Amino acid sequence: MRSSVVLALSCLATFAIAEPLPYPPQATSKPTIPANFHPTFGNKKGNFQPTSTKVSKRRISERDTGGWVENGNVAVWNINDEDGVGAGNDQYTMYWGDGSVDQGWPARDQWVSFTEMFNANKAIMFSSCSTWGVDNDSGPEVGAIWNAIEAVAAQTGVDHRFILATIIQESGGCVRVPTTNYGVRNPGLMQDHNGSGTCNSDITGEVDNPCPDSTITQMVTDGTGGTPDGDGLAQCINQSGWGTEADFYRAARLYNSGSIDGSGNLQDGIATHCYSSDIANRLTGWVSAEHGCYLDG
Repeated sequence: MRSSVVLALSCLATFAIAEPLPYPPQATSKPTIPANFHPTFGNKKGNFQPTSTKVSKRRISERDTGGWVENGNVAVWNINDEDGVGAGNDQYTMYWGDGSVDQGWPARDQWVSFTEMFNANKAIMFSSCSTWGVDNDSGPEVGAIWNAIEAVAAQTGVDHRFILATIIQESGGCVRVPTTNYGVRNPGLMQDHNGSGTCNSDITGEVDNPCPDSTITQMVTDGTGGTPDGDGLAQCINQSGWGTEADFYRAARLYNSGSIDGSGNLQDGIATHCYSSDIANRLTGWVSAEHGCYLDG
């Protein structure tokens, strides 16, 4: 069965996202937001995602989308919301080096569960849009983020916790996040490479409230499975190619900068130097503790 699904995905240029299962009731309940709540998210130096991870004579406009994780050691095809070690700890550890466990980066058995991670980050999702002066997420919109992550994870084999960590890193989960452009147009929840999903259009100037469920799903699809112009998390995991936890941290750097520095160190190179360390910390429970990486000023 698995092989037939993989074959079908590999033959398609795009894939359709199945109707997601309803989010649990607690996903939409707004927590109390502390007055001094100032979490860290967004990238001061922008994203420079690669246009392609494959050597090909095809035009960029002909790139395949609908990426999926090819290495069974890091692909996750069975969705379990209670995976991980519970809530973890809201603290920040600065990670240096190549992303490997040998160099001190967290193993996957140290990651928090999806449910705990989602609930812990709801305070960010319900308040992040105020950063850009647009209406904050509603309960149903936060629930739609849950649904979109689960559906896209099931289609791509990308660990749902990695998708959620990237959403919080890029936009704080604000469904009306503006599009940024530091040489590459980055719209939507995952600030992907020139995707079609956005509820705050830089083209028309329209800000959607409410943000439709279908658009929220498209934003997560663009960032995870890739767009016609650039790679998503799935392709970045494949490009890393180590078959270990390091693929997630290396993929994060590739998603942010389009390359890994020749030194192999994930804090080196262009774009956001703290990016991979931030993702590792989000996966182990960091929400609002002091940001312990100062490489980006």
